[in-house]
Amino acid sequence: MKKRNFSELSERELLALAITLEEEDSRTYGDIAAALQGQFPDTAMIFTGMADEENTHRHKLLDLYKSKFGTHIPYIRREDVKGFVERDSVWLSPNLSVERARERAALMEAETGRFYRLAAQTSRDVSIRQMLGDLAAEEAKHEHTANSLEEQHVTQDVAHKERLMQRKLWVLQIVQPGLAGLMDGSVSTLAPLFAAAFASHNSWQTFLVGIASSVGAGISMGFTEAASDNGSLTGRGSPLWRGLLCGLMTFAGGLGHTLPYLITNIAIANGLAFVVVFIELLTIAWIRKRYMDTPFLSAMFQVVVGGLLVLAAGILIGSS
Repeated sequence: MKKRNFSELSERELLALAITLEEEDSRTYGDIAAALQGQFPDTAMIFTGMADEENTHRHKLLDLYKSKFGTHIPYIRREDVKGFVERDSVWLSPNLSVERARERAALMEAETGRFYRLAAQTSRDVSIRQMLGDLAAEEAKHEHTANSLEEQHVTQDVAHKERLMQRKLWVLQIVQPGLAGLMDGSVSTLAPLFAAAFASHNSWQTFLVGIASSVGAGISMGFTEAASDNGSLTGRGSPLWRGLLCGLMTFAGGLGHTLPYLITNIAIANGLAFVVVFIELLTIAWIRKRYMDTPFLSAMFQVVVGGLLVLAAGILIGSS
């Protein structure tokens, strides 16, 4: 698609572009507010205020444009002009975090402010130059506006609640799928691995069985997690990301106690694998205590008993 250089725009085109930018920024802030409204209503009010301010800028630009060039405004978009940063629509990120929203707002303000400064420098009309310069100054003050809105709407209690909600989202989107994969990979691969070890007494054959079990379990868990829900209602985030994370953690869980079988001495490999299994189960218990609020002893009992039962089953089958 053909684009124009910024330096090639006339004053009429600069004003038309500025109107489009202010409308886009206002709607973007409104979309951010809507995305945060359900879980972070007080922070959403910050972005509602910023959307209103951008809309005020747009009306000022419209009045100036009509006085200078009439009622027809050419539709000039940011993507028609070289130099603008490509932005994704907010609706494509339904699980927008507060930090990402504020980072996005900071980038928008910086880019729009730079546009107004450059546009003011190129304008020869005094009233247009003054308007663009004033808007550049207002964009520079947007951060202070955001801070004042934050002080007004986001109290310490609200900020604490938002941090708790962020932690909840972290658990839902990262910890849960990762932990599910780690548990499955660490436990489900024990039986085939140790059955192969005690049946074949061959480290390399056991290693191949462990790798195959880990890969198979990783693929299975990855697809299962991705297909469980699309995250739109549960807030669990992108199914592709969750599936990838769960699959990789499942593979890693099985790989840990498979790697010792690269040692050719089967007795040493078995001993080292037992130690790795214990470390894996201990790690899973700690994660459950840290992020899932499960008492450590209870988590240890559940994980260790389950793991030992699967381990014993593999040893019995391999020894029969």
